[in-house]
Amino acid sequence: MITRRHFLRNSGALLAGAALGPRLAAGADAPAGPARPLPMPGQLAWQEDEIGILFSFDLAIAAGDTTPNNASRKTWDPNLYQPHNLDTDQWAAAAKAAGARYAVFTATHFNGFMQWQSDLYPYGLRQTAWRGGKGDVVADFVASCRKAGIRPGLYFSVNRNVCQQVWDHYADWGKGRGTPAQEKFNRLAERQMAELCSRYGSLAEIWFDAGTRTPAEGGPDMLPIFEKHQPASVFYSSADRSDHRWIGNEQGRAGVPCWATMPGIKGGLSHNSPGWRNFLGTGDPDGTVWSPGMVDVPLRGANGIHNWFWAPGEDRGLQSVEALARIYEQSVGRNCNFVIGAVIKPDGSVPEADIGRLAEFGVEVKRRYGRPVAETAGRGATVELTLPAPARIGSIVIMENIAQGERIRAYTLTGRRPDGIWQELARGESVGHKRIEKFPAGEVTAVRLVADRFTAVPQIRRLAAFAGV
Repeated sequence: MITRRHFLRNSGALLAGAALGPRLAAGADAPAGPARPLPMPGQLAWQEDEIGILFSFDLAIAAGDTTPNNASRKTWDPNLYQPHNLDTDQWAAAAKAAGARYAVFTATHFNGFMQWQSDLYPYGLRQTAWRGGKGDVVADFVASCRKAGIRPGLYFSVNRNVCQQVWDHYADWGKGRGTPAQEKFNRLAERQMAELCSRYGSLAEIWFDAGTRTPAEGGPDMLPIFEKHQPASVFYSSADRSDHRWIGNEQGRAGVPCWATMPGIKGGLSHNSPGWRNFLGTGDPDGTVWSPGMVDVPLRGANGIHNWFWAPGEDRGLQSVEALARIYEQSVGRNCNFVIGAVIKPDGSVPEADIGRLAEFGVEVKRRYGRPVAETAGRGATVELTLPAPARIGSIVIMENIAQGERIRAYTLTGRRPDGIWQELARGESVGHKRIEKFPAGEVTAVRLVADRFTAVPQIRRLAAFAGV
């Protein structure tokens, strides 16, 4: 039986350290103050996706260099790129089995090797004997994703490009800001951006590792190219635009609460910006920019291993199914996306052990959250869910219609016991796209969500009760 003491102890942790905004409207359908930020269509699609897979592969891996996270400052003979078992259908199937709705491929990573057909500089697939110099892994990846029913995205490194001697965003190994060498690289990067954005159809996102510097910061002018060719996509990220934000750690947890909005600091819309750093984990309930959290974790991130790229003997670093499910609850269940980093072996395939673990994770998420005991939707400060029969529940999923913004600012969940008494289950602040509340399981006949504070009439897309683990 659920006890009030257990419920209060469980919900108290959710309130610890929470920062509330100013006094809020108690019943108006529209905000009394300035208009609240709303997501763009690309952001709505990205949040709906919930889980993504980042596939990391580069010439360095094919050449046998396993410097952690591909940070070697070397170049190699392109002919060392010989991934004879490369099968992007296998990659996409692995992502699909994990429950991912999108996947991202490292079109170019730190080494600068271009894994698409380009003649912008002689360091890419055109210079390899593999597939007669005519291979295009980006094209293959995009086609495989679409065949599998998941959305493709591309990772494009301009923070580091060893081939062009760019490091920490600037030419001459980080010392060339404002120099002719930097101007040359900026124009080159813009042409790469145009190729990636214009050739492969609609993309889920363009991901710049560590962001891209803006022209004001001495970097390439990427936004106009993106906006021309990918208007419904997600841009990640620069000081001028960050359609989502890094959560601030790679340990797999978002803060509580966790808002999708961030401060609107001109020229500072980036996790690299001082004005954003204190809000990465929790967001800002009074923020004027829609930028939900992204929780990224390497699949090989356990037992002392933390590697986004393949290295021999690191199968022991695979996250357990329980750890991945916990991260899901602390990311997707806290109004964020969960991005899992998957490695590609030198032969171009995903390791079998990794494929198995991704599939096991997908099964576990479905086991926990695939079949609700009951669910409903509603509009207003109170939404009640009556169960078809008394049932034991241990978790509840709440979802707002975020197309109308994040309206709830504080909420309470209660359950009606079989004796008719309503008892607190949990309480919190942020809901957004999805909030998962877990508590000691007990039998109830109904669940009630009360929005204690809100900026406009709450739009509850889903209130669902689950048996729990």
